[in-house]
Amino acid sequence: MKKTYKIAVIGGTGKVGRYIADIALQKGYQVRMLVRNPERLAHKNDRIEIVKGDIQDPELIYKLLKDCQIVINTFGQPVKEIPMYSEVTGNILEIMKELQISRYIGVTGGSLTINGDKKSVLNRAGAKMFEIFFPKMMKDKKKEWDILFHNKLIEWTIIRLPFVVDGSRTGHVKEDLKNMPGTKITNQDIAAFIINEIENQEYIHKAPFIAN
Repeated sequence: MKKTYKIAVIGGTGKVGRYIADIALQKGYQVRMLVRNPERLAHKNDRIEIVKGDIQDPELIYKLLKDCQIVINTFGQPVKEIPMYSEVTGNILEIMKELQISRYIGVTGGSLTINGDKKSVLNRAGAKMFEIFFPKMMKDKKKEWDILFHNKLIEWTIIRLPFVVDGSRTGHVKEDLKNMPGTKITNQDIAAFIINEIENQEYIHKAPFIAN
């Protein structure tokens, strides 16, 4: 019998996040979502518990996570603001430990390179371009990775993504731990993959690449 988890969702109005709640509800999970602007929610659903506020407020993160068993973070960096992925993730993980929540699933870009990767020439070139044109963002992404890597008490998975396109679920998702297996993926395939990771143990403390 499937466990009835309560899931805390961060980034629920983004390109991927807006589908996560729907798929989670279809699977029988409960959902609580942190939303800065509730009016941006594409689909209103009385079964989704909304916490209104800013992700940089630790008190609101605590309110969001309390009584949840799973944390899903698809937070998108606000345009023109200083990169804050590492700060947000660090705050989330500390509050998770305080509340004794173990499962965390997040996303990042395929441009993130970590020890053990064997990226193709094309993917290495793409990652280098991101470092040249978005140095502050990439530095912060690497800091976020270091925070995750050293948090062994949390059962985290961070999913590395190619270009994200709007599209329906294809059901055909390629997975690889060392190299990006494609150039794009639909947002609904990402959402479905994330929900499937809730009870999957394969990628705990790992950063898989996925693509269509």
